[in-house]
Amino acid sequence: MSRRNGNGRHRAGHGRYLRTLLAAALTTTVVAGTAGWAVGSEQVAVTGPVPGTAEWRADSGPDGPLPDPANASPAEVARFFRALPAGHARALAERHALVVGNLDGAPAELRYTANAAALRQGRAAERRSADDRSLPARDRAAARDRAERYGQLLAGGRQILAFDPRGRGQVAEVFGDLRRARHTAVVVPGSDIDLETFDRATDPYGTPTGMARSLYGATGERTAVVAWADYTTPVGLGPDAATGRLAEAGAPRLARFVQGLTATGSADPAVFCHSYGSVVCGLAAAELPAADLVVAGSPGLRSDNAAGLDTKARIWAARDEDDWIGRIPNVNVLGLGHGADPSSADFGARHIPATTAEGHTGYFAPGTDSLRAFARIAVGDHSFGGRS
Repeated sequence: MSRRNGNGRHRAGHGRYLRTLLAAALTTTVVAGTAGWAVGSEQVAVTGPVPGTAEWRADSGPDGPLPDPANASPAEVARFFRALPAGHARALAERHALVVGNLDGAPAELRYTANAAALRQGRAAERRSADDRSLPARDRAAARDRAERYGQLLAGGRQILAFDPRGRGQVAEVFGDLRRARHTAVVVPGSDIDLETFDRATDPYGTPTGMARSLYGATGERTAVVAWADYTTPVGLGPDAATGRLAEAGAPRLARFVQGLTATGSADPAVFCHSYGSVVCGLAAAELPAADLVVAGSPGLRSDNAAGLDTKARIWAARDEDDWIGRIPNVNVLGLGHGADPSSADFGARHIPATTAEGHTGYFAPGTDSLRAFARIAVGDHSFGGRS
């Protein structure tokens, strides 16, 4: 054996050893590094069109087939509804509430109406299950809780722009007027968010509604803000949070959703991505018609730098010194980890101050410098920011 070949094998073996050590260190940090957080269970990602799609495909409009939820682009869906008489659109929403409520490119007002109908139908079905004595007590209790949750989403004229009851449940809600607002923003949350935790009272600024409502208020209600939780998020800190599997499933849903907003007349939005939500945003970036991509408390965007995101959007990053996410190794080894730190100087993102934000879920808290910066970005004011 030549000395050269021996050295090459040694270097290759050493490299594999280092990669193994990095992967082990990352896994240990993610699973055990944050006191009080449970190890997460593996989740099954919700993908594809909602239930009822087969009935929708079997139906037709005045001029032929309806746009296929799986294949028609949001722009094609928008053109279909623009050409459709108002009465026909309402009739479709009544017959196919769940499909229309989740059909990107359909008018927002029609989706609100359809989702309210789908929620009412879902609540009635859950109440029937709750009263069904043939079911186990645990299942009846779960049905009662689900029915109550649907009722909460129906209360007070809430503008539900997406509602998918599959899995742990997924939802999106609008604050403001999407049709009239000059500016639009979308908030993408991280782990442990689903139908139940979408607007929980505890830790409000770690929930989609809390973040979106706070941003909406900070803009002086000049920007329509969407709280988007329409993907399957990781539960706890475990393998799902350390890998990109769920983000890869959620990224096309986010891209299609934002394409639907712009297809119906909304301005290219500022997309605010928190924690694991930033992994989703990083993977979706090339397909997002966004003006700004803002990440806060990010474990990484699965890109070495801002240029690698392949987007025309301005890239912004915030991370406060107290955020535990800073203890996560910024590597991507053997599928574990999410890559470079977007808040580092050499990533290439514009800097957002976060000195008064506290912890991992404090970026949208009222009175913080991070929220003030977010609000300026949301209304199109980019006259600040450090490096770029």
